[in-house]
Amino acid sequence: MSATIDLVPAAERDWPTTNCYVDAWMPLLAAWGLDPVAGLGFTVTQDYEGDQFTFFKYLHDDLELLYGVVVGELSIYHGLDEQIETQVRRGNVVLVEVDGYYLPDTRATSYRTQHTKTTIAIDRIELGSGLSYFHNGGYHELSGDDYAGVVGPHSVQTLPPYVEFARRRFPPLRDAALNGASVKLLRRHLGRRPDDNPIRRYRDDFPSRVAWLIAHPDCFHEYAFNNFRQLGANFELLARHIDWIQVHCQTDLSVASDAARTISAAAKALQFKVARIASKGRFDACDAIFDTLERSYTRVMTGLNSALPPPALQRQ
Repeated sequence: MSATIDLVPAAERDWPTTNCYVDAWMPLLAAWGLDPVAGLGFTVTQDYEGDQFTFFKYLHDDLELLYGVVVGELSIYHGLDEQIETQVRRGNVVLVEVDGYYLPDTRATSYRTQHTKTTIAIDRIELGSGLSYFHNGGYHELSGDDYAGVVGPHSVQTLPPYVEFARRRFPPLRDAALNGASVKLLRRHLGRRPDDNPIRRYRDDFPSRVAWLIAHPDCFHEYAFNNFRQLGANFELLARHIDWIQVHCQTDLSVASDAARTISAAAKALQFKVARIASKGRFDACDAIFDTLERSYTRVMTGLNSALPPPALQRQ
C-alpha cells in the first residue's frame, strides 16, 4: 500500500522524480509539517563534474539550520533491521542505501526486474515483518520477501550499506525567521556556484560523450539519469525555490525563475534527442538546445546575483 505525499502533482512537472536522496527528504520534511522548498537553495551550486552533473542533495548544515534536523552516519556492525529498529524506537528516521529490486513503489522501473542502488527513509519497522519508508516523493510499505531483501541478513553479506539517521533535535524555524534564513542561505550558496558556465563545459564534451553512447547504447538510461535528469530536475527545483523566495520575501526574481524552468524543459528535450541519436547512431550537435541552455543559465545566475548578491566567502 502506498500513500503519495506530493507538493506539486507529477503531471505538472518536467521531472516527476529527481534523485533518491531528495525524493526521500522532500516528503519526509512535508510529513513533519515542514516546508521542503525553503531548503532548496543548494541547487544553485550544481556543476558539471566532467562526466555527469552534480548529484544534488540537501546539505546537513542547511537541514539543521532551517528545520532543526541533525543528520549523522550510522555504523552497521550487526543486524541491519535491528539497528534500524533501535533508531526508530528513539524517534529517529533512518536513511539507508538499498536495492531497488525489492521496493514495491518502483514497479514501473526496477521492482523485481533489475538491481539498482537507491536511498529510502524508514520511519516504522516491525522486526522480521515489515516497514514503512519515504521514497520517490511518496510514503510506502513493504513486507515478506521484500523486507528480507532490503534489511534481511543477506542484504549486508558483502559490505554494510551507507546509512544515516535523522533526529529532530532543535525547534524548526518558522515564518519570518525561516524566510530570512532561506534568503541568507541562497545568497551563501550563490557564492559557491561554479566560476564559469557548466553547461558550456558539458557542450564541449558532448561530441565525445555521444560517440561513447553510440558505441554503448545499452548505457543510455544510466547516462541520462546522471546528466539530463540531474541537470533538468535540479533547475526545476531551483525554480520552485526562487518562486518560494519571491512569495515569502517579496523580491522580484521572475526572470531567474523563468530561466530555470527553461533549463528544466530544455534538458528534457535534450534527453529525448540524445535517445534518438544513440539509437540511430547519427551524431547531432543539438546546437539550438545548447544555445537555450547556456543563455538560460546565464540569466538565472545574473538575475539572482543582481537581486541577492552573495557575501564574500571566508576560506581558511
